[in-house]
Amino acid sequence: QLQLVESGGGLVQPGGSLTLSCTVSGATVEDYVIGWFHQAPGKEHEGVSCISGRDGTSYYRDSAQDRFTVARDIAKNTVILQMNSLKPDDAGVYYCAAEKKTTAQDMCVKGGPYGVGGWGKGTRVTVSS
Repeated sequence: QLQLVESGGGLVQPGGSLTLSCTVSGATVEDYVIGWFHQAPGKEHEGVSCISGRDGTSYYRDSAQDRFTVARDIAKNTVILQMNSLKPDDAGVYYCAAEKKTTAQDMCVKGGPYGVGGWGKGTRVTVSS
């Protein structure tokens, strides 16, 4: 059974960096598109960055371009999100999700998995001085 566990959230000052990890169990990263979704307080979750586990094709939303980097580690069955130059607007809960038979762009733009896949429970990021 597919399970996704996020880690790496915490408190960081504006301009700082964090690395989030999504560890996959019960399945192989290569069989899924893995995405990171951000839910700001009082808002719906939105796709931040998604990556194909099969070939590494990635997608970033505009606000993440040039600041965030998504990568997959096949050996560790993990997907990481390196976040740099963090802003107060980046604060919220970050969820990892997985879906089969989609593309990185489609999954991020849709806002999550709508087919075979699942969600993690999230990790909180606070950006404050």
